[in-house]
Amino acid sequence: MELQSLQDLYVEQLRDLYNAENQLINALPKMAKAASNPALRTAFESHLEQTRGHAERIEQIFDRLGMKPKGEKCKAMEGLIAEGKEMIDMDGEDEIRDAGLVACAQRVEHYEIAGYGCVRSYAKLLNDTDGEQLLQQTLNEEADTDKKLTKLADQILNRQAASHSVA
Repeated sequence: MELQSLQDLYVEQLRDLYNAENQLINALPKMAKAASNPALRTAFESHLEQTRGHAERIEQIFDRLGMKPKGEKCKAMEGLIAEGKEMIDMDGEDEIRDAGLVACAQRVEHYEIAGYGCVRSYAKLLNDTDGEQLLQQTLNEEADTDKKLTKLADQILNRQAASHSVA
């Protein structure tokens, strides 16, 4: 795709996020299955439902633009998911792996927060008020998920992992 306008960049970035969300839809069930802590498993399952909604919102924007959401594979999400898979496959204590899974999930959330913040700003500049609102809703949900993961890690998972530390 050739970028000649902010509109072109908006479309390209939305396609990237759409692919990222769809990759995440495939990865979250594996992360939930790998989580030994029930609260972490529930958090991943809950975010899976949210993620499906995020992809649907992007589809709504593309429908209004009269375009298809399909594009190139999001290499950043592919890499983040690969890191998550590496964590899933590591041998060791469940509690430590759970803390590592949170770290991987938060990297994903931060990537998405950055992406949604940018496209929301583009939507605003392009006077796509409906798109801006949909993207802000997703941005809020991604930030909330990050906060929930931080709380879960700080209050439970990291403490459990620390109990396995060697003195």
